Amino acid sequence: MKTSSIKAFLLRWKTFVPGLLIGALAGYAYYYFWGCSEGCTISSSPLNSIIYGATMGALAQLSFRK
Repeated sequence: MKTSSIKAFLLRWKTFVPGLLIGALAGYAYYYFWGCSEGCTISSSPLNSIIYGATMGALAQLSFRK
């Protein structure tokens, strides 16, 4: 890959990564503070909560792109 294509890739996705990270942190916080121990699909496992939160954070961040 050329240096210019790497820069273009990073510039294009620089708004995606913060939404992903914030969503993952929010998902873990939800699991830690309000998660249930059994019977809940998303909040019964920290990994499920992190993946769901990261997905929702990324989608929310991408909805603000032009």
